[in-house]
Amino acid sequence: MTEDDEMYAVIKTGGKQYRVAAGDEFTIERLAAEPGETVQFGEVLMIGGAEGEAATVGAPFVEGAAVQAEVVEQLRGPKVYNFKRRRRKHSSKRLKGHRQDLTSVRITEILTAGGAETGVKAAVGQGAAKREARAANTAAAAE
Repeated sequence: MTEDDEMYAVIKTGGKQYRVAAGDEFTIERLAAEPGETVQFGEVLMIGGAEGEAATVGAPFVEGAAVQAEVVEQLRGPKVYNFKRRRRKHSSKRLKGHRQDLTSVRITEILTAGGAETGVKAAVGQGAAKREARAANTAAAAE
């Protein structure tokens, strides 16, 4: 349970992997959390320390390890366009835009052990939170 400037971890969230260290700030797929909240990433794939120390690699996750982060803001990414045009007579065109929902987080602490006992809210994606709420409403309606 240490926090060190040279310690880093590889976490998995939103279907992607990120190498993080304490104090790093970056954007990830949207999380179901408000700005200012602390969330915890439990899917830690690897923890590395200072130079010369052996890294701990999980199979697939490191047992008891967690990474805590503070949600800085909820934002949207740049607009991405998908354009289709069919050639020749009677052709058609189609333009579709998309902006990805993102969350900006700042890593506060890397825990090598005891991540389950901290009581910090788990980092859950926006889609998973909606599915859980829908399942709870369905179960309540069935009773």
